[in-house]
Amino acid sequence: MESEITKTKRYAYSYNQYEDEGKNASSLIEDMLSDPDFGGLNGIVIGSWGGPWEESCQPLIDGIAANTDRFSHIQSLFIGDMDYEDCEVSWIMQGNYEKLWDAMPQLKELTIKGSTDLSLGRISHEHLESLTIICGGLPPAVIRQIQEARLPNLKKLLLYVGVDYYGFDGDADTVREFLEASDFPRLSYLGIADSELQDEMAEVVLNCKYIRQIHTLDLSCGTLTDKGGALLLETLPALPNIKKLDIHYHYLTDGMMQNIAQLPIETDTSEQCEAEEDDGDIFRIAMLTE
Repeated sequence: MESEITKTKRYAYSYNQYEDEGKNASSLIEDMLSDPDFGGLNGIVIGSWGGPWEESCQPLIDGIAANTDRFSHIQSLFIGDMDYEDCEVSWIMQGNYEKLWDAMPQLKELTIKGSTDLSLGRISHEHLESLTIICGGLPPAVIRQIQEARLPNLKKLLLYVGVDYYGFDGDADTVREFLEASDFPRLSYLGIADSELQDEMAEVVLNCKYIRQIHTLDLSCGTLTDKGGALLLETLPALPNIKKLDIHYHYLTDGMMQNIAQLPIETDTSEQCEAEEDDGDIFRIAMLTE
């Protein structure tokens, strides 16, 4: 699917192409470079490379690094754009992105889906403005790599924290340390999403050093309850810099949703969820945990 406005095109293989024709990550690079449309694009979205549950995307990253000049016009890159029919997010085999930072100095936007075998390496990039990682569990080792990154022009950071079972074996202090130690002077959109500890994450984010410089706060896709909602109601009126709050997919009550909707900012409180109870235990599930 191609957009004429953004000049972005999606490249992907079906399961049959993988099984019957031997298509894989290496051939996908070749097919992209031979595509007549490729030279006119400024964005690439890469879906399934055939068997993403058993073969990593490393040949894609290596292929870009080996053809730096051919990819010099690409400013937006998404690797792993697939739904469960292609591959469950926790099964997507990612790769090591360290070569990408030097290979694509013009890159402004990077989105990665999946965290299995993911490594960002040593991150240093002058022009990257947006980094999004969508996954069911973000390993603390990857969080530390972002923490140590040199990204002077980063404006948007959206991290799906996820749950222990899928890779995030940290806690709220992991995110607190990350936000304290990182250095993103131009950050204006901060998203810590998809956490089963979303009330705790909300407290951490509302007290971080970036809270007075960002204009968009994203705490979506997690287990946010009225406890976290009350913190938002208490804190946000004193933060005129924040113009938008995204908390879609949450566990707020109707009354709390109404109170938050009355804040003098743009709010997204869609996808209200209800906790489940089993033998007296209450269960709330983050959105992307399968």
